[in-house]
Amino acid sequence: MKTTRSRFAGIIGALAIALALAGCSAIKLGYNTLPDLAYWWLDGYVDFTDAQTPQVRTELARLHAWHRQEELPRLAEILGRMEQLAGGSIKAPQACAFVTEIQGRLNLVAERAEPAVSALAAGLDARQLRHLERKYRNNNETFRKDWVELPPAELRDKRFQQAVERAEMIYGNLEEPQRAVLRQGIDQSIFDAARMLGERQRRQQDLLQTLRRIQEAPGAPEDGAAAIRAYLQRAQRSPDPAFRRLQEDLVQETCRTFAAVHESTTPAQRDQAVRRLRAYQRDLRELAARR
Repeated sequence: MKTTRSRFAGIIGALAIALALAGCSAIKLGYNTLPDLAYWWLDGYVDFTDAQTPQVRTELARLHAWHRQEELPRLAEILGRMEQLAGGSIKAPQACAFVTEIQGRLNLVAERAEPAVSALAAGLDARQLRHLERKYRNNNETFRKDWVELPPAELRDKRFQQAVERAEMIYGNLEEPQRAVLRQGIDQSIFDAARMLGERQRRQQDLLQTLRRIQEAPGAPEDGAAAIRAYLQRAQRSPDPAFRRLQEDLVQETCRTFAAVHESTTPAQRDQAVRRLRAYQRDLRELAARR
């Protein structure tokens, strides 16, 4: 069991998001195969040994089973409250309340995985840490090319297209009034790709240093658990106050833009949103009912 812990530590945030949001994709197959998908994704970061593989798969299956039983019904309930608002007006504070609630659910997933993370990290060897470091370096280079080095106009266009695709998952095809509101929000955004990359690199180095300390000075299991717990807390809440303010401001900005787009939608688009949110709830409840 202690061999699998490091993988979860570095990537648990992303895994938590995948677990929390996969059901909302309405692609049931994707959710049901998530443990396998998560394993291969994590393996790409750490390169599990034959001895580690069964333990990693067991921990992923346990986390997935818990999420199916405990979290999917709660996510369906959140979507139900969204559905009740979708047919009328939605203000930015209401949107942000949902963001806060969903973030809380994500934090619970990370907390649930923490014992497995703490039990697994000590088993990583130097070769695996070098593999993880190379993976981080390659990913960062891709992120830099895809986001940081883009000319400002291209970056705004890219973010606009992504925002349109996400909005159309709920409202159906956006018309010019909604696109104009969304474009204005993107053009005025404080999004800073270089700052995002910097924080990403900070988290990565933090994890690598934490894992190396555990590897180089193995002590009592509770010492390793405390180190992993502290890392996960820093990963969820940056120790950089300036970056935390940027994150908070970006959340508020996103809520305002979403509310403005919603206010610009037609009755037909709001009806579409209600129907899709209802369908997502049905998918979540059907997934939760399976064991």
